[in-house]
Amino acid sequence: MADTVSDRSARPVIGEWVDGIEMPVINERAVRASAGILFLLGFSAWLFGVITGELQPMRGFGILFALEMFLRLFVGTRFTPTLLLGTLLTRPQRPEWVDAAPKRVAWGIGLVMALLGCLSLGWLGLPAIVAQIVCGGCLLLLYAEAAFGICVGCEISRRFSRTTPTRCAGDTCTYTPPRLGQAHSIED
Repeated sequence: MADTVSDRSARPVIGEWVDGIEMPVINERAVRASAGILFLLGFSAWLFGVITGELQPMRGFGILFALEMFLRLFVGTRFTPTLLLGTLLTRPQRPEWVDAAPKRVAWGIGLVMALLGCLSLGWLGLPAIVAQIVCGGCLLLLYAEAAFGICVGCEISRRFSRTTPTRCAGDTCTYTPPRLGQAHSIED
């Protein structure tokens, strides 16, 4: 049963409704830009912590990152600062609409990693190396998303979800790469 316009506006969603698409979607270009912004901030804080041993910038970034993921998951994607900035930066580009549901899994992973990093830096009193490893893993996932368009949470969702996503970044849901040694072909 198709959603009516009133159903769409009454229901809070992660993503947005776009004419002609039957599910909430996210602009992948804006998400990748947002991941790049978060990566730059996080890598700067992480590197500063590794070089100097001062963990306060990592704590600040961990709180910012956890807040960003929390807003995306529980308030909505319209109210997250780096996603708004990413949307603004990619505005001249044609949007690449992808399913919102797999992004929910990715952002859930991000929120858990941010909370683990914050807890290890604060209340748990673990050695700094533990927090740096957790933050380094999170930065690796951000870099994969920003630079290569690889969303690990989306891949996990695709493999284990009851419903297979139909709109994936780079058409990876429907595209079958050629076998090793075969050339790519472009079909109309």
